[in-house]
Amino acid sequence: MTLSITRRLAVAGAMMAAATVGAVVLAVPAAAQTVDEIKSKGKLTIGMLVDFPPFGITTADGKPDGYDADVAKLLGKHMGVPVEIVPVTGPNRIPYLLTNKVDLLVASLGITPARAEQVQFSEPYAAIEIGLVAPANTKIKEAAELSGKRVGVARASTQDNALTAVAPKDARIMRFDDDASAVQAMLSGQVDALGLSNVVTREIKKLAPQANYEMKFVLNRQVQGIAMRKGQDALLKWVNEFIDTAKSNGELNEIHKKWLGTDLPPLTKP
Repeated sequence: MTLSITRRLAVAGAMMAAATVGAVVLAVPAAAQTVDEIKSKGKLTIGMLVDFPPFGITTADGKPDGYDADVAKLLGKHMGVPVEIVPVTGPNRIPYLLTNKVDLLVASLGITPARAEQVQFSEPYAAIEIGLVAPANTKIKEAAELSGKRVGVARASTQDNALTAVAPKDARIMRFDDDASAVQAMLSGQVDALGLSNVVTREIKKLAPQANYEMKFVLNRQVQGIAMRKGQDALLKWVNEFIDTAKSNGELNEIHKKWLGTDLPPLTKP
């Protein structure tokens, strides 16, 4: 049973890649690109994670789908051009943007100061919670109670940084290549708890309901933005106007309810 769950989680791969810090890119800054230039080339090219359900998935026939895919398609609809979705990974999504392989990133990219030094972010279009997840019968209510416990995290992720900052010195933080590996470690008893997002926790509950995991406490809440290259101020203005419109007319909320089952969280409201 554990192996089956692991294989299915592996499809999600680095489900919290949205929380992984983008690699520093030593590339020559790209020229600014405008909405008119995108329209003149006839399509909007968007980089998107396809291994981060429900934000990014791949359908049985190999097509990108999910929350981010629907947002990307809505962007194209408002701009009046077809959308080409380019699958990216957590580590290469910012390099893809900075080397002109894509026009925009709708790739579950959390807005952080480090990333904002490399790219320009729109206002939030989604948000996730990062917290401490453990079996329901594990008595943990705060970080201090991690003393002496083994805690799994995806290496260099937002939850890794957040837990490292608050965990007691005698807590053993065990770092794994991705969330799927960290989840397998908890299923097999290698760790007592995990630093995870509410999105991944939701997937675990669907894949392994017998495990009875729950989020014990929230470490932080992270908003996600649409990313573009520095200097694209006109494009940034257009994207922010698109997000405001999609929030006001309910289109973005409908996408959120479709994929996450709830209304847009308050952090994404204007």
